[in-house]
Amino acid sequence: MSVRITVAGSVNLDLVATAERLPSPGETVTGATLARHPGGKGGNQALAARRLGAEVALIARVGADAMAGEALALLRAEGVDLSACVADPDQPTGVALIAVDARGENQILVAPGANAAFAPDHLPTAIDGALICQLELPPETVARAMTAASGFVCVNLAPAREVPPEVLQRADLIVVNEGEAAFYGAKLHAAPGLVAVTWGAKGAGLYRGGVLLADAKPPKVDAVDTTGAGDTFVAALVIALLEGQSHADALAFACAAGALTATRAGAQPSLPNRAEVDRIGR
Repeated sequence: MSVRITVAGSVNLDLVATAERLPSPGETVTGATLARHPGGKGGNQALAARRLGAEVALIARVGADAMAGEALALLRAEGVDLSACVADPDQPTGVALIAVDARGENQILVAPGANAAFAPDHLPTAIDGALICQLELPPETVARAMTAASGFVCVNLAPAREVPPEVLQRADLIVVNEGEAAFYGAKLHAAPGLVAVTWGAKGAGLYRGGVLLADAKPPKVDAVDTTGAGDTFVAALVIALLEGQSHADALAFACAAGALTATRAGAQPSLPNRAEVDRIGR
């Protein structure tokens, strides 16, 4: 069946420096190579959902600058509906500075630009169907988007920050990694919806009310760059649940999609299509 998803979230241009190792505080590491890729958790999740077969619309803000076209290029090329993606005349397009080492581990520093200026009143009054949000927009904007949504709502609580109580209460699905789970603590499992916790290469678990419903491990892959793997996991899990897959099958599908993303460099260029995930997940 065809799944329709709206993503309300961030759009960035990623500047990715790849080196043999990551620098320690105060240290300079030279010999890196530089690449530029479209990114931002909102853009990543929108494109991931599109490549996995969903019809996708993105609600976002970019700057009125040259970087905006570059940041939106893959989304536009692959048919994501960008009619609700607006150029802010007073803010630059968000930029992420990403350092990646030879093992695929990364460090990320974000200058959010127009994403940080995305106010609640910039949102449409109603959002039909399923919605995915993250926390690279102001928390009050995320809360308003979730309230405006009429269908299934997923919030990826990344990066971890304090959110209005209604964010946890409205979510049908919350997705966090280990660090984010520790930040939110008991509040996560007090929420009424599903909670997915990712453990990197060890896999993920799906909970409700603190009770483990399913767990899954990703297929073994050679990781090149983990940037975007978590965003692919979010999109894949939402699609699988909307398709009516069981908790165990949905989690396995999401783990496979995330693992495959880590085998290629860059956030959006690395995002897999549905056929690739189906093959590796078998």
